[in-house]
Amino acid sequence: MSGPFLVGDRVQLTDAKGRMNTITLVEGGEFHTHRGYVRHDQIIGRPDGSVVTGTVAAGVPSDVQYLALRPLLTDFVMSMPRGAAIVYPKDAARILASADIFPGARVVEAGVGSGALSLWLLRAIGPTGRLFSFERREEFSAVARGNVGAFLGEDPANWTVTIGDLADALPGTVEDGTADRVVLDMLAPWECLPAVSAALAPGGVLVCYVATVTQLSRVAEAIRGTGLFTDPVSEESMVRGWHVDGLAVRPDHRMVGHTGFLITARRLAPGAVPFERARRGSKTEFSDEDVELWTPGALGERSTSAKRLRKTGRHATAAAEAAQRAAQERAADAD
Repeated sequence: MSGPFLVGDRVQLTDAKGRMNTITLVEGGEFHTHRGYVRHDQIIGRPDGSVVTGTVAAGVPSDVQYLALRPLLTDFVMSMPRGAAIVYPKDAARILASADIFPGARVVEAGVGSGALSLWLLRAIGPTGRLFSFERREEFSAVARGNVGAFLGEDPANWTVTIGDLADALPGTVEDGTADRVVLDMLAPWECLPAVSAALAPGGVLVCYVATVTQLSRVAEAIRGTGLFTDPVSEESMVRGWHVDGLAVRPDHRMVGHTGFLITARRLAPGAVPFERARRGSKTEFSDEDVELWTPGALGERSTSAKRLRKTGRHATAAAEAAQRAAQERAADAD
């Protein structure tokens, strides 16, 4: 991820107006816009952070310059091929903090989606940790593997992707009481709580990422209903940028608002009884029937067409193969 640009490297080109385009370097390739083009050969061999000038035609320079940088992980996940919606960097950062993901941790993740959160988790656990990812759809797993391979330049040896439902596949993949952390990004995480409770070690952290308030309510009550976790803590994060130019200092007109809710709880030791929550009279009283009416068991799920998933998977796999070739070339040069 450092040194001169090589064939197969992903490069982020940014113009003076802040417009960004991400390309994969190919020998003899060209990046075209309505204001000219940039030859990949102008970038290959140059150091990270170089400025290149575009060409209009027949070698005539244009007035457009581009800053060439290797994409940060944040940049990569926001522009990578997607088979499913991604976990935004702001939420990934909160997940890493709330779950206290540490080097060497054994982490369970479901579902894998497009692989954005997998990348953050793999970076946090380091080479000594283990990431067990579960995904119900094989097409999504292909996209995720391609994206992870494209960014890392390899298929990590400490990462396994299991196709199947977490509730059924987890007991045969992760031994009971050995998972340090579990992160659930799925439609109905409450359905997997029995398997997750068995897999988590005492003191282990469960984090659920859900999109709607009805999902938030249902999973919170389901966690309390198990009697195996501390009282869940719920939150959401919002990021607002600021425009800072001399004395013109103000909030940006646009911001990344709601993307999802995080709900966190810790596994209790066997035999431990959770504290009973204090309630204030009848305002918060409810029954199981009330919960079901507020959070119906049948939830709609957005589906992505198989054709689109196959196309996205091909793009992700091609990027991964190019990154692996670049990594091999870099290793050969180092030897």
